[in-house]
Amino acid sequence: MSDRPSPLADPHLLFDPAAGRRDIVILGSTGSIGTQAIDLALRNPDRFRVTALSAAGGRVALLAEQARQLRVKTVAVAREDVVPALKEALDAQYGAGEPLPEILAGPDAATELAASECHTVLNGITGSIGLAPTLAALRAGRTLALANKESLIVGGPLVKALAKPGQIIPVDSEHAALFQALAAGTRADVRKLVVTASGGPFRGRTRAELAAVTVQDALAHPTWAMGPVITVNSATLVNKGLEVIEAHLLYDIPFEQIEVVVHPQSYVHSMVEFTDGSTLAQATPPDMRGPIAIGLGWPQRIPDAAPAFDWTKASTWEFFPLDTEAFPSVGLARHVGALGGTAPAVFNAANEECVAAFLAGRLPFTAIMDTVSAVVDEHGAPAAGTSLTVTDVLEAETWARARAQETAARAAVEARA
Repeated sequence: MSDRPSPLADPHLLFDPAAGRRDIVILGSTGSIGTQAIDLALRNPDRFRVTALSAAGGRVALLAEQARQLRVKTVAVAREDVVPALKEALDAQYGAGEPLPEILAGPDAATELAASECHTVLNGITGSIGLAPTLAALRAGRTLALANKESLIVGGPLVKALAKPGQIIPVDSEHAALFQALAAGTRADVRKLVVTASGGPFRGRTRAELAAVTVQDALAHPTWAMGPVITVNSATLVNKGLEVIEAHLLYDIPFEQIEVVVHPQSYVHSMVEFTDGSTLAQATPPDMRGPIAIGLGWPQRIPDAAPAFDWTKASTWEFFPLDTEAFPSVGLARHVGALGGTAPAVFNAANEECVAAFLAGRLPFTAIMDTVSAVVDEHGAPAAGTSLTVTDVLEAETWARARAQETAARAAVEARA
């Protein structure tokens, strides 16, 4: 593997490993990743100084509170209509005479922040709208702590063209685990990456048994507390398919050397099998503050970033093969990843539309992947030699969303018939 280009994420290739306190920009600060990153920063003021925050704009009171706690220079919101409410919330948080942070607003606000002066940009935005900020951070030469897997999925070639070796530190628990395990050897030593999956709430069920599951069933994840879209993606295992594509892009490992195994306890976050037969696993209790600390602090480790195991208590760790018939999403993800071009963007966008239809009660659970597969098949393979642009990605997503909505509507009618 030594003749391949350097991977985007490599624990041996550190991009600007500055010592001392690091200036951090957090994108998606009011979401799950953002709030946990802020908790980490507040507990480690000698290591991190958060200089700017961005959010979609749905929780302006929380954003204002975060801005005051961290004394940031700038806050950004994607929705311009919430600026008056944000100003009011900031006024309520800050004392008389205290300087308020600068406000940026609009769909490009997060992208502007991503290019601002700092050491590390944590991209915790959900969805493919995180692509432009990802590219902006890389272009500006920032270390990118990447929790927004969609930007890499839909814009893989664009990201690879900009990122310097070691410039990206993954924040997904699975990829942070692989990142740490890979530090034990060279790429030439790697035989296989093993990505673990909890199996979601429907582990062990057949495809026939999945036909009648409800939204409430799908949102009852046994291990993680996440937003509805990510939770449904865990139930279909689409999230694991996206992570396989992400692992391929981050570590430059062929798809045939990336395996998915089901691990219900979610203690082992992923593993690396080396050519000598050794397998190294990274394990912690389920808590995203550990991966976030790796993303913000590497190569240093942050003491007490997350809870550790209590080895005085007995526990059982189980591993099962993936049921590809009940959960075809991983195989479909491998297919679109191998196709490249705009195929991953079509897969991701079609899935987002189908998940929205399922959550709204308009589409049965098993029809999610049936619909996504139909849209992917209709899209077909990209033309040989075609280079990818941001415009290509956006146009493919628009097409995929429209086709998914039409196909899902038809599937819903057929299901009621």
